Formats: sequence, C-alpha cells, structure tokens
Amino acid sequence: MLEIDSSKGEGGGQVVRSSVALSAITGIESRLTRIRENRPTNGLSKQHCVAVNAVADMTGSEVIGNHPGSRELHFKPGNVQRSDIKLDIGTAGSISLVLQAVMLAGRKHTEKLRIDVRGGTNVMWAPPIDSYQQILFPLMERMGIRARLEIVDRGFYPDGGGRVIAELDPIGEISPLVIDTLGQLKSVDGVCYIQHPREKIRDDLISACIETLGLCCPVNIEVQQTAGSSKGAGLSLAAIYENGRLGSNVLTTKGHPAKQAGEDVAKDLLKEMSSGATMDIHTADQLLPYMAMANGSSEFTVSRISKHLLSQMDTLETFLDVRFGVERKGSVYNLSVTPGGKS
Repeated sequence: MLEIDSSKGEGGGQVVRSSVALSAITGIESRLTRIRENRPTNGLSKQHCVAVNAVADMTGSEVIGNHPGSRELHFKPGNVQRSDIKLDIGTAGSISLVLQAVMLAGRKHTEKLRIDVRGGTNVMWAPPIDSYQQILFPLMERMGIRARLEIVDRGFYPDGGGRVIAELDPIGEISPLVIDTLGQLKSVDGVCYIQHPREKIRDDLISACIETLGLCCPVNIEVQQTAGSSKGAGLSLAAIYENGRLGSNVLTTKGHPAKQAGEDVAKDLLKEMSSGATMDIHTADQLLPYMAMANGSSEFTVSRISKHLLSQMDTLETFLDVRFGVERKGSVYNLSVTPGGKS
C-alpha cells in the first residue's frame, strides 16, 4: 500500500484527485494523510468527496474516510466498470475539477463513459468548463483521446445550479504529444458567458478585451446569454495556433468590474503568448497524466513551473513508471515526459 503525504508540494485537492484516479487505474491501494493541510480549511471539501465517491463507484472500489473535513483517506481499488455516472456536488463546487478525476479514472474503461454532473461550471480557483472545449479536449484528441461535453446549465458561486454532461470514448493506445513550436497564430476565439447581469457587462467585457488584445488576427467571441438559478459573467479565451493552443479566463465580481476584467483576461493571454511557451500552465497540469501513460515521450514548454505542476509530477512518479525532465531554456522551461523512463 502506498502512503501519500498530501501536504507535499501545493498541498491542495489535486493530490487527492490524481492519487485516487491513479490508484483505481493501477490497482495500487493507497492511503492519503495530511489532506489539504496547507489550506485555510483543512481536509476534504464536498467537491473532493464527490470526486472520490465517483471514482470509487465507477470502479467498484472501497473508500474509507471520505467525508467533508477528513484529513485521511484510504482507497482500495476495485475491478468493476460502471459507465453511466450521475453526480451532484450540491454546492457551486467545480464541475471541471470533478471531471478531472473521473475522466482520468476512466482510462481502462472499455465502454463509453458518460458523466452527468451538477455544480459550478465557472467558479474561482478552477478551470472554466469552457476551457475543456476550447483547449483541453482538442489537445487530448491529438493524443487519440476523444472527449466531449454539453453545458446544459451554467452555475456560478455561491448558488451553483450548473449541469454538464460529458462523454469519454474508450481510451486505447495514447499517442505522445510534442509541441516544440506553436507555429502561426490563426485566431483568438472566446466565449463570453453571462447569466442575469445587465447587457452592459457583456458589452464592456468584450469591447475592453478586443481593444486590449489589439491583434491583427481574427478575434471571434461567441456570446452565451443564459437564464439559470445563479448569477455571473465571464470570458474564456483561446489563442489558436497551427500546432497548439494557449488560454486565459476571467470572472467578473463586485471588486473586478467588467471593463477591468476584459482588460485583464486579454493581458493574461498576451503575456502567455509572448512568453515563448507552447502550452499554458493549467493545460499542462491536466494533460500530464495522459502523457505519462502514452506510448512515447512528450515534450512542450511552459512559462513557469508551478507548485501544482510539481505536485502532479510527484504523484505520477509515485504510481507510474515515468520520468520527467525540466530544463530552463531562455525565458521558458522545457518539460519532457518519458513513460518507462525509470527502468
């Protein structure tokens, strides 16, 4: 049984999600301690519990200690495949983060996995669900992994009320992903989502964003105005290149008005685009587990090495035979992923 100190690295929920999914995939029993010890609120949140329960349910695994506030978790992998999963976080907890664990745990499923989950689609400190459609899933498809989702309802903090239906085709052999150069910029595509706020917020978001970008390439921003139980607005951008994609996103809040939010999301994207990186740091974090199980070496560059990325590498090395290489090259870091690299 693996003993995992969950306080290492970034010390957040990522270690829990990745460890439980990898335990289910590899069949290695694991015990997690000191969960989220570095966070203001220690232990598991409702969102983490839902993700862990989902992985246990879909794989027939046994889990001990999975309740809000728990600082220890014992996961005993099973050998079952359930392919139709319905989840309700019950709060505005991130649907995106729950899907991270569930989709990774579906690595060995031989039937299409369907996940119907309710919670928050666009919340702070988590990838917006739109970034999966814009960036993550297209890059996964290049690795031979086909996933798609439908945003049925939007959900914002604190009320939630969002609903997403995601599907993952059976994953066969995973192809490595090498992006050493992005190539030519083709366009910047965006989704401006707005639920209940005034139309002026939408207009300010988009106009400030486009003006700040100041690019000569096409800028295409789709407006999605919905009517759900919660209230919110934001913008998710993707710079589309010949060989890759970079993203940025923003939510409006009382302290972050629409015009400023539009400027900030554009500046964040421009900073990423000018860094020389071939993958944004959040996408790298999410793709790393699939690269670690690919049939060859993957390689890309990022503008910085975050604690999240280091924690993800450490967790993957704990469960899998994989070697990571990090090398500073000018203003970026070159990251290589070599499955079987330890042996």
